[in-house]
Amino acid sequence: MSAVKLEQAVRLLVGQIGHWQQPRWAAAATTGNMSRADLVHRLVQEIANLAADAEGGPRRTVPRLDNDLALPDQVRVVTADLLAAGADAGTLARAAAEVSATRSAL
Repeated sequence: MSAVKLEQAVRLLVGQIGHWQQPRWAAAATTGNMSRADLVHRLVQEIANLAADAEGGPRRTVPRLDNDLALPDQVRVVTADLLAAGADAGTLARAAAEVSATRSAL
């Protein structure tokens, strides 16, 4: 069930941000002292870290691409990696909570 919740949370987030143009990405997030793009990239890194932990591999820095319009795709890719890693239900629930919290902060 946690995989379904994570996939649903990611679909909602991508539906919210998938059409954004650069000015919207550059705007400040409602929490923290960072742009919306920085907040979503932080989420991408967190999910990538969870995937690395689930695989038993080293954590790697996810590159911050020049174009913020790629962020929705990065969210999808790291989520797919996490699901493919066979993460346990607790890890998937944590990832889903992170996605939901990020969505609320945008």
